[in-house]
Amino acid sequence: MARPLGEATRDAYGKALAELGRENPNIVVLDGDLSKSTMTKYFAQEFPDRFFNVGIAEANMVGIAAGLAASGKIAFASSFACFVMCKGFDQLRLAVAYSGNNVKIVGSHGGISIGEDGVSQMGHEDIGLALSLPGFVVIVPADGVETRAAVRAAAEHVGPVYIRVGRPKAPIVYDNGCPDFQIGKAITLREGRDVTLIANGLMVAAALDAAEQLQQQGISARVLDMHTVRPLDEEAVEKAARETGAIVVAEEHLLYTGLGSQVAMAVSQRYPVPMRFVGLTDYAESGAPDALMRKYGLTADDIAREAAALVNYARRVTV
Repeated sequence: MARPLGEATRDAYGKALAELGRENPNIVVLDGDLSKSTMTKYFAQEFPDRFFNVGIAEANMVGIAAGLAASGKIAFASSFACFVMCKGFDQLRLAVAYSGNNVKIVGSHGGISIGEDGVSQMGHEDIGLALSLPGFVVIVPADGVETRAAVRAAAEHVGPVYIRVGRPKAPIVYDNGCPDFQIGKAITLREGRDVTLIANGLMVAAALDAAEQLQQQGISARVLDMHTVRPLDEEAVEKAARETGAIVVAEEHLLYTGLGSQVAMAVSQRYPVPMRFVGLTDYAESGAPDALMRKYGLTADDIAREAAALVNYARRVTV
């Protein structure tokens, strides 16, 4: 199914930030000299006195954001996901996570779908790094509409938050708004009885398309948008495991430390069922976004194939 494309999640982030700036004078924004790419430029244009371009110094940016938060501000700090999470990790650990400061980190250009910029610009491991920081809420929205909801929720949440946004235009998942968005609560986009597809980011649209493919094969697939990786909606995961008996997790991230590992932990503790995982096992390369997603197995076809194999396996072992 060819879903219509909406705005890139980075664009939605920048516009939502400007909207929040009009509503709340306590919001400040920092950027690592990439505001034209992270889209914090919208905020900078309207509120230059509350915008701080720190330059190519991500660690300093995090430290300054923590200081502003400690003084009572709601600080949003943005750069490419790989830059802010990798280069700023020590400051994220001590000045934000350990100190519990009210800092919102937004990593743009997450995943391999940034395409031609290449591996040095790609965030393969950013979610895992964020998850390793105690106290951080970690969110990966599926489209522009959900991104706006996530940014507002992050501003209202007291404490550290990491949001990953992307460069390419995102397929529209929420064409009628996203009123059900809550931090830590998965959204059921499609009911099913044979297998559950759990995804976030661009992989949500792919999971919905995979469910359509599976229906043609006589397989009923439930689809969960697990936009919040932490706190994970463990109740939704357990319900899916009990009711469908099989789970496939799809993410545009290294499999070792992302959404799949969190879901697997919940499944093993609450209600073990057969699982499979669609994601990255290594770094990618430069190339057209669609070509990279195909080469590295991040498409609806890949999800459908893994789900069909898993359902057939589960049926054999229960006969």
